Order: sequence, then C-alpha cells, then structure tokens
Amino acid sequence: MRPWIGMTISKEGTVLKVEKDNIEAITQSGGIPVVIPYVEKVHLVKEYASKLDGLMLTGGGDIDPLLYAEEPIPALGYVDPERDFLEKKLVEEILKKNKPLLGICRGCQILNVAAGGDLYQDLSSQIRGELIQHKQNAPRDHLSHTIKIFDGSLLKTILSKDRMKVNSFHHQAVRQLAPGFEVAAVSLDGVIEAFYSKEHRFVLGIQWHPENLIHKYEHARKLFAAFVKACEERRSQ
Repeated sequence: MRPWIGMTISKEGTVLKVEKDNIEAITQSGGIPVVIPYVEKVHLVKEYASKLDGLMLTGGGDIDPLLYAEEPIPALGYVDPERDFLEKKLVEEILKKNKPLLGICRGCQILNVAAGGDLYQDLSSQIRGELIQHKQNAPRDHLSHTIKIFDGSLLKTILSKDRMKVNSFHHQAVRQLAPGFEVAAVSLDGVIEAFYSKEHRFVLGIQWHPENLIHKYEHARKLFAAFVKACEERRSQ
C-alpha cells in the first residue's frame, strides 16, 4: 500500500492552503499526501504522528525567535504562533517514533529549532561579509545559485552529486545545528543549505524548494522518490 505522508500548510487570514506542487511532488513519487490542519491539542498532534508513515514540513513564513530564546530583530518577518506550535510538536513526535521527515525551506528551519538548534532571523542583518542572493528575483523553477554537497551525507547518497544549482526563497537560515544533525550542503557563501540526522532512519532538511522543480529536474524528483521510499519502508514494518 502507498504510504500516508503528512503535509503541513500555510494560513492567510482564516484560509488554510497548500501549494499544488507540494501535493504533486508526493503523489508523483507514489505517496498519499495527508494535509494536516492547524490543531492546538497535543493529543491530536500525537494521533497524527502515530498514524502517519512520514512527515513533510513545507515552506512558509518566519519562525518566532522566542522558540530558541532570542528577542526579535527589526528585520524579522511575520510569524504564525499556531503553525510554530503545531510543527514543533509534530517534529518532536515524529523524531521520537523514528519516522521519515523531510523539511523544506521554513520546514528545515522549524525542524532544526524543534530539535534544539537556532536560526539567523535575517541573513543580511546578521552575517558579516558578502552574501549571495538567497531570495531570488526569478521564477520559482529557476536555478539561481550553487550548493556544495558533502561526502558521506544523506543528500550525497540520494543525488550522487558534489555540486548542483538550486532555487532560493529565504531570508532566514539555520545557524547552529541541533544535536545529532550534520551539515549536508552549503551555498558558496557558507550558509547551510541542507542537513540530516545521523541518529534517525531518514531525516533531511533542505533550504531550497524542490517541489517547484519536479517538472524540469531529475535531482528534485530523486529527492522525493527517496523520501517516499523511506516512508513506504517504514509503513511495511
């Protein structure tokens, strides 16, 4: 049977939404996406985590720095406390159960925060030196900058590449990795672009948006295929 994969969503006013590319990335890879609404009860979060075969944390807005014991800086964008609460609890439960987890852009950031790491609230404000453009002014399926992929990482195992180009739509980024996580890739200015857990079966955080690339690039399709396969293997246990 196809694996059931939880997918987090965004909120605009009273409307909850998910991008079509996120849905298609999972369905075209053989999974069944299960959209997770905003819930405030911990026991409901635990029920979702127990029934799902894996979790995909999607992109979105900024994360409240109070979650990693920092005060907000002026360049911090809009934060959604309800989403932060839900995703943090989901991550904690999924990691406990050693189920596959893929975090995309904001998703990789909340994954790191939930596991005990922190973030740059705003790259341009908090990093000295020259930065590349991390929030591209180009279509979402355009590859805007290069990343270096490290040997021995989960990402290298999946893609068999040392370097590749990715799209980029973020101003926050992972700063200090959570315990048990290892860097898998960096941009040429040194910003962390991907990381993975050495303590779990399949936990991968990536800073770019492969869901917007699946119709044009094999490396994006390989990422989702590997994730869904891990979820399928977890389901069959």
